[in-house]
Amino acid sequence: MAATLFTLSSPSTSTFLSSSTTHSHFSSFTAKSTLPIHRRKRPISLSATSLHSTSTGDPPPEVQTFWQWLQDKGVVSAKSPVRPGMVREGLGLIAKKDIARNEVVLEIPNRFWINPDAVAASEIGSVCSELKPWVSVALFLIREKLREDSKWRVYLDILPESTDSTVSWSDEELGELQGTQLLSTTLGVKEYVQSEFLKVEEEIILPNKQLFPAPITLDDFFWAFGILRSRAFSRLRGQNLVLIPLADLINHSPSITMEDYAWEIKGAGLFSRDLLFSLRSPVSVKAGEQVFIQYDLNKSNAELALDYGFIESKSERNAYTLTLEISESDPFFGDKLDIAETNGFGETAYFDILLDHPLPPGLIPYLRLVALGGTDAFLLESIFRNTIWGHLDLPVSRSNEELICQAVRNACKSALSGYNTTIEEDEKLMEEGNLDRRLEIAVGIRAGEKKVLQQIDEIFKERESELDELEYYQERRLKDLGLVGGQGEIIFWETN
Repeated sequence: MAATLFTLSSPSTSTFLSSSTTHSHFSSFTAKSTLPIHRRKRPISLSATSLHSTSTGDPPPEVQTFWQWLQDKGVVSAKSPVRPGMVREGLGLIAKKDIARNEVVLEIPNRFWINPDAVAASEIGSVCSELKPWVSVALFLIREKLREDSKWRVYLDILPESTDSTVSWSDEELGELQGTQLLSTTLGVKEYVQSEFLKVEEEIILPNKQLFPAPITLDDFFWAFGILRSRAFSRLRGQNLVLIPLADLINHSPSITMEDYAWEIKGAGLFSRDLLFSLRSPVSVKAGEQVFIQYDLNKSNAELALDYGFIESKSERNAYTLTLEISESDPFFGDKLDIAETNGFGETAYFDILLDHPLPPGLIPYLRLVALGGTDAFLLESIFRNTIWGHLDLPVSRSNEELICQAVRNACKSALSGYNTTIEEDEKLMEEGNLDRRLEIAVGIRAGEKKVLQQIDEIFKERESELDELEYYQERRLKDLGLVGGQGEIIFWETN
């Protein structure tokens, strides 16, 4: 039987939170479809940031104005443990004194948050109530940016005009990502953002010109999208999406390996209904050094590049997402879907494979399930329903095992053929240096993906070489019945 179970496809659509992908036949290697909102941040340096990074100079006038505004509003004071400063990444938070581990470095009251509640309380709140939260906040940001008298002017003036997120790259720059899953994801996100803009333009902006006197363009919408993806906090109590001025200057360091409890929402006091955003330093910091946090330990380099515009050198940040699907044309579709759902999967399953890490749990059993057919199909009968996943943890038959090996290896070869460069060529470019920021990201992403694909291919190549040595279901069943001897020979009984 030919190994035609895998095809290659790209995501067709994406959303701010998730994207849906159409796959054909058995499964596909695609870019990961979920784009969850977690802690976002402005782009920073590509290389690993030292925990001892220090200020490189006084902040520009607009940042000094912003700091003075915060002081005037009582948000910060001369005793505040941090201040904004110029650092290698651009802007960051600098310790004004020695800071202990888990010490609170700033607290921002909710009246200074930009979130859907702020939108609802604004002049455009009545027309934005039915919009997606991120769309309403994006529209609010753009409108306030275009208003000279905006109460948020001093904050908006320190926001970057663009980020290094791949969503902001030119077509020529995106061409350096040829063959990568990140390219597919980026194009899907751009298509989604454009569709959301056209929708909000038709339904909200144009019918309410009195609320939006200045023209709002697609470029404006992409700017707001980039700001939210790179700077907004989430996973906060009662807050799914919120910009926190000053707190969003905090930069990321790969040297910090703890993510939890760096920030929280808490009450302002026993007799106050106000809320505070509280930010802590996860490590001790000396006066004059930069304060860092960990953005997200679980993001791949592709996700870091998409959200923030940087990548890391850690091998586990390199990932490739294997997408498997039970085809509706499969004659056993219903049975296989029932088995998959009973064991925590679905019609489509996504498996993130990390460089230098073992295959994720569930991948091999799911592969065997989807490839199950022919003389092995008896395992799909209802009598095996409660035990089949245990059987799929082990090789089912030589033909089933050979099929998944060939299919995965063919898919890896097909994916590798889609890149314009080899790993060796990419590594030579990185060794030579002198790459601009975005090209360095592109080279790192495509080299990382190819290494993971080679790793997957090697795993299944080795498995393929062991096919004759594996023990399959029938042999295990005969052993259980006592019909196989110690040397593997089948025992026959003869009647007298």
